[in-house]
Amino acid sequence: MNKYVKEYLHRGLIFGGFGPIIASIVYFILSLTLENIHITGNQMLVITLSTYLLAFVHAGSSVFNTIEHWPIAKSLLFHLGSLYIVYSLCYIINSWIPFDAKVLLIFTLIFLVVYFIIYLTVYLIVRSTSKKINERIK
Repeated sequence: MNKYVKEYLHRGLIFGGFGPIIASIVYFILSLTLENIHITGNQMLVITLSTYLLAFVHAGSSVFNTIEHWPIAKSLLFHLGSLYIVYSLCYIINSWIPFDAKVLLIFTLIFLVVYFIIYLTVYLIVRSTSKKINERIK
């Protein structure tokens, strides 16, 4: 098996459980603050499975940024695409957003803006840290 596939699965398995834990905490807090929150067993199962898949893919997709022989644009596209697909599906399956073209467009725009803000922030921090380390080595 390819070492990157193994690493993807390993990262996903390690961090996948955090999705349902966070979803449960959010629903617990909502149930304390809102009186009309009622979740059936079927809904809780879908929430648990979909947020596990979301966290699994999110953690696993970080491997795309470690494939050194890939150009940055390719790793960025695979990372962005996998996250967008899994977040969109999870949000739609759980009825957190409706399956409506206008809503999906707004979701997509917000997702892209937030993704690129986070990506740019991480990129600048890594570049700055690398520059400092290189200066110390010289």
